[in-house]
This record gives sequence, structure tokens and C-alpha cells, in this order.
Amino acid sequence: MRLAKATEVSITGFRDHTVRRKKSAISFGTMAISACLNDYPSVFRRHLNSLEKDGLIECDRIVHQAMGRPTAVYRLTDAAEDLFPKKYHLLALDLLHELIQETGPDMVDVLFKRRKGTLQQKYAEQIKGKKLEDRVAVLADIQNESGYMAKWEKLESSNDEEEFIITEHNCPISHIANQYEHACNCELDLFESLLDADVKRSTCLAKGDHNCTYKIKPRLKDRSTT
Repeated sequence: MRLAKATEVSITGFRDHTVRRKKSAISFGTMAISACLNDYPSVFRRHLNSLEKDGLIECDRIVHQAMGRPTAVYRLTDAAEDLFPKKYHLLALDLLHELIQETGPDMVDVLFKRRKGTLQQKYAEQIKGKKLEDRVAVLADIQNESGYMAKWEKLESSNDEEEFIITEHNCPISHIANQYEHACNCELDLFESLLDADVKRSTCLAKGDHNCTYKIKPRLKDRSTT
């Protein structure tokens, strides 16, 4: 009966249960975790191998015993940390609130402008020297790496004028953006600076739209020379 019960446990449920058990200990041996889960060691080891393959646990050390086979002691990897609740946005919101109380709302604007400058410096080399279409593509990749679920496309134009759209389907900092429009303004300013183009936002997740949409055209001075 115990074996049948163990084999019916889903990988997702098993993974959550095992990882939560390990979270409460510095390290855990195979037999110890198996006993906690009321599972057969042989069945448990198969699931443990799956967790190791997925990069959620890693062997910390091998313990040699007086009798029996050596025991592998495992610990959670950094990737496993993403399975546990995080409340970073609450801390950020509290800090911004305290900052406003201490220095006034203008300091929030200063912080986001400084953030825009930091991000511009970070990504400038990836975009420098490229034509506008390539800059748009690189920027979409940058946003994807940050979790914005971005895609870009080139629009058809009857007057041979370049026009592009970047659409973001997710906002990783939505809790901040929903309360501070500085975050959205920072992103718009960053896009204009990195692309060296005219950028207009037509939809915004923070305002209740289904996505954030940016329409991009060459700057007027560039259009006049083509």
C-alpha cells in the first residue's frame, strides 16, 4: 500500500513537498527526507533524481557510514528559491513611502531618473552603432530577459517611413507601477534614449490595459534627411 501511494504522488506535488521539507533544514539525507514523507527510499530516490536534473537540489556531500551504502546529503540550489513566496514589492513600496514622508515626493522622481540613467549606461553598448530596426530588436530582447514578455514588429508604411511597435504583455514591477507612474515614465524615457527615436506609448498595463504598447519612429531630424 505504501508503494502504491508513493507512485500516485504527482511530480509537482512531490517536488513542492520535498523542497519545502528541505527548506526547513540546512541539509537532508535521502533516508531522512524519505522518512519524513513516509515514502520508500527507492521510490524517493527516483523523484530525487528528477529534482536534481531540474536543478532544484544538488549533492552537498557524501557521508560514509560504518555499515551500508554511503549517504548523499543534498541542499537546495538558488533556482529552488524561486519556488518560495517573495514579498520584495512590499518592501520597495514601504521604502518609497518612507522616503516621501522624509524628503517629499520629488525625491521619488529623482530616484527613477537615476534608475533610467543606470539602465541606459548598462545597455548602451548592446545598441550602439546599430540601425533603428536592430536597436528595436535588441531592446525587445533586453526587456524579455527582465520578464516583460516583449515582442516587436515592423509596420507596413505607404510612405516608406519606418515604424515599429514593441508590445509588453507582462510588467515585473506592476506593484510599483500601479502606485507610482514614475516607473512608466522611466521606461518611456529609457526607450527614447536607447533607441534615439520618437517613442509614444498607446496602451499601459498600469492603467488597466491588456499590455504596454510603444510606437517607434525615427526622430524628425532623421526623417528629414532620408
